[in-house]
Amino acid sequence: MSDDVQARIADAVNSADVLLFMKGTPLFPQCGFSSRAVAILDHLGVEYATVDVLQDQGIRQGIKEFSDWPTIPQLYVKGEFIGGSDIMMEMYEAGELADLLDQKGIARAA
Repeated sequence: MSDDVQARIADAVNSADVLLFMKGTPLFPQCGFSSRAVAILDHLGVEYATVDVLQDQGIRQGIKEFSDWPTIPQLYVKGEFIGGSDIMMEMYEAGELADLLDQKGIARAA
């Protein structure tokens, strides 16, 4: 994996408080897992940025190495890797994702 791709991923992760690497866009997610991840973030009322891995094969492969996580989507909060859609769903249902966002000082719409 090229250092350039890893650097671009690191820049993206550090450029947004909440960042979702996903397949597609929030309006047109290209897989069910990405769709579920977007729905969770939307329901929590948090502002987030996304990276469409389908637009960049280097990012699509590189993010898996960056996080040491084999699947997409991947959620980052304040530069910290949180997990994929299954972990997001578990944390959301347990109230842990909302708590994490609050602890990290991420503003959420009421």
